[in-house]
Amino acid sequence: MMSDSADRRIKERYPAMCLKVRLRERGFFGRGKHPTAVTCLDMNRYGMAVLCPRPVEPGARLHLDFDGKYISESRVAAQVVNCQAFQTGYRVSLRFSYCCDKRGYSRTVDNALSRIEGFYNRFAS
Repeated sequence: MMSDSADRRIKERYPAMCLKVRLRERGFFGRGKHPTAVTCLDMNRYGMAVLCPRPVEPGARLHLDFDGKYISESRVAAQVVNCQAFQTGYRVSLRFSYCCDKRGYSRTVDNALSRIEGFYNRFAS
């Protein structure tokens, strides 16, 4: 099953377990639910996989907050691609929204995620 998702990837993902990530499901009328701290498993500028303590429905729209060494980015929009039981929680595969819809493209988000990817790419070799 994992190879299917790897085959769909545009670009290799890099381990980023020290990146702190909080996800918040986008609610109706702009009211999000409480944020959930998750563990980043891997990422690139197009998407990421996280270990979440609870399941999140495929198709759910999220906002992500990133915090790490030299990194701070808030409210990055993403959508759940897949969710499956994994280790002590759920492996949630995410696709960043800015790269899926031309109307939602943001150079600022693209640049921020490229910087984050570059930071973890250096340690992957």
